Amino acid sequence: MTETAQRWRRLADDFARRVDGVPPDRWDDPAPCAGWVARDVVRHLVDWMPALYLGAVDLPRPDGPSVDDDPAGAWRAADGAIRAALENAGTARRPTRTRAGEMPLEDLVAMTGLMDLLVHAWDLARATGQDETLDPAEVSAFLAGIEPWDAALRSSGYFGPRVPVPDDADEQTRLLAFTGRHP
Repeated sequence: MTETAQRWRRLADDFARRVDGVPPDRWDDPAPCAGWVARDVVRHLVDWMPALYLGAVDLPRPDGPSVDDDPAGAWRAADGAIRAALENAGTARRPTRTRAGEMPLEDLVAMTGLMDLLVHAWDLARATGQDETLDPAEVSAFLAGIEPWDAALRSSGYFGPRVPVPDDADEQTRLLAFTGRHP
């Protein structure tokens, strides 16, 4: 199994733990992303990830329940399809062509999806009163990787303004603040 497939598995399992931990009456609680509720965090990943990743290698989108009816089932369907693609060596290495350029599927997922899984696990945990602790090794790696690209990432529109934090803030706080969140 490739490193990207292993990382996907760990991060997706961590996100799924948060999804499965949402009490039924908390799906409409406000999330840290402006205008979103907890259900929208799941919807975001279920909508864009399969469309981009599976579409880029001509695989069908998974047939799962809607996020409105069953957020956990919708996440499991999306995760299962992406996980299967990444765990198949031929599919994982299949070239993709996107706005980001040409690269193997596993590189596209590593570049665009792994950090989204990490940060949105925190969003869902924050929205629903769950443990907000993120994988420290992943946090450290992403923080080191994105800080040099601050101006480019900020101009992409995918991140809100950086939130100021104390100089001695831990890495998770700094990563979340980088993405515009108020940890």
